[in-house]
Amino acid sequence: MYLNLKKTLLATTLALIAFGVGSAPTAMAENTAMAAQKAPAKKKAKAEPKEEEASAPSEADDGDTITTDYRCELGNTLTIFQHEGDDSHIALRWKKRIHRLERVGTTTGALRFQNTSYGLIWIGIPSKGMLLDAKLNRQLANECKNAEQEKIELAAKEAEKPADSAASAAHDKVVPAGAGDKQPKRNRLAVPPKSKQKSESN
Repeated sequence: MYLNLKKTLLATTLALIAFGVGSAPTAMAENTAMAAQKAPAKKKAKAEPKEEEASAPSEADDGDTITTDYRCELGNTLTIFQHEGDDSHIALRWKKRIHRLERVGTTTGALRFQNTSYGLIWIGIPSKGMLLDAKLNRQLANECKNAEQEKIELAAKEAEKPADSAASAAHDKVVPAGAGDKQPKRNRLAVPPKSKQKSESN
């Protein structure tokens, strides 16, 4: 009886060990499968901005889209696409990539659009625009002007030129007082010479 009990315990122990060893690969396989399912989900999350970028050019192809090219300092260029009836979004092409930016309200009246995922900020005022990188805290492009803004700036410079030349011509014509007189004029109230004063007293 003691031997039978011992055999039973031994058989039970071996069965449990065999079950544990057999279930370990199964558990590992399940963990590997779960990890494989989680990995593509992360890749999809990173790919979402690319999908957003890919959808922006189709917006630019619509018939109601206004395309505006800007020339900036240091030879930089960018293009803004905007729907005629939508002033709350723009698509901005910068360095061969198109980004969708949303309008943000300002107290100054300047147009401000931003893309929080890429950190891009476009600020437009009547005379120029600038592109900023909020993540790196620096300017990407400044003094950006479209064709209309360049015409206005050129016209302003042309208007200043005649005024400057007229002012310089008037300055050249001004002659200092008394420069043309050969002899200086005497003041009538001036005191007569001492010799005349003595003769008058005699």
